[in-house]
Amino acid sequence: MLLKLSSNFFYVLIAIFVLGTSCTNDSLSESLETESTESPTEEEEPEVTTEDIPEQIACDNPTNFIFNEKDGLLLIEFENAVFTEDWKLKSEGSTDSEVTFMVWEGEQSLGNPGNGIATYKLKIENSGTYQFLWNSAIKIGDNGSDHNDTWLRFNDATDFYAQNGDGTSIVYPRDIGKTPNPEGASKDGWFKIYRSGNNLDFKWQSSTFDNNAHNVFVEFNEPGIYIMEISARSSGHAIDKFVLFNSSVSKSDAISSMNFSEITCN
Repeated sequence: MLLKLSSNFFYVLIAIFVLGTSCTNDSLSESLETESTESPTEEEEPEVTTEDIPEQIACDNPTNFIFNEKDGLLLIEFENAVFTEDWKLKSEGSTDSEVTFMVWEGEQSLGNPGNGIATYKLKIENSGTYQFLWNSAIKIGDNGSDHNDTWLRFNDATDFYAQNGDGTSIVYPRDIGKTPNPEGASKDGWFKIYRSGNNLDFKWQSSTFDNNAHNVFVEFNEPGIYIMEISARSSGHAIDKFVLFNSSVSKSDAISSMNFSEITCN
C-alpha cells in the first residue's frame, strides 16, 4: 500500500512539472509576441522657442544698409542714409511724378568739408572703374551757379579722380598725395561736386573743376564693401538719387533705370 502511494505521488509530481513548464513557456511566448508587435517609442524632438533663434539685424535701419552692385550698376535713393537734422527730407510733384529728396538747409560749408556727413556702404561684385552721377536741383535763388554743390569722397577706393570729356586731363582731390588738383574747392580727399545751367530743376550732372567741367570716376580693384561719403556744402542743394556704372552700362541706361540696388544688412 505504501509503495503504491509513493508511485502515484511520483507520477503526480511529474505531471505537475510538465504542466508548469508548459504554462511558463506559453507565458514567455505571449510576452515575446507582445513586445515584438508594439511600435518602438519615437524620441520627441526638443521644442524650439524664439529664444533659441539668433536675433537678426533689422533691415529697416539705414545704419545697417549695404547697397549691392549688380551687372555693373548701382542705383540708390539719396535719402537712404542717416542724416543730421539740417538735412531735410522733402517731396515735390504729383502722385504719378513725385520726387522725394534731401536738401541741405544748414549753414554753408564752402571751404571746410565735414559738416552734415552721411555715408553709404557699397558692395562691389564687378571690380573696375565706375562713373559717378547724381540727380540734383537748386532750391534757393534763381542762379544756376549758386547753391548748386555738395562734397563727395571715396576714401577707401583704389582711386578717386575726375577726367574731362576727351580724357586729356585727369585731376585728383587735394591732400591725398596725388596731382594735379582741380581749380576750385577741394580738401582732405573731397571733391566739390556741382551742377550747372539755368534750369534749376532736377537733372543728372556731377562735375568738378571750376569752369572746366570734369566727370567723376571711382576705381575698385577688388570686389568688396566700400564707403561713399557726402558732406554738406551749399545750402539749398537738393539731391534725389545717384548712380555708379561701369563701361558695360551706358550713361543713358544708367540714369533711366528703375532697378534700384538691392539692400541687404550687415
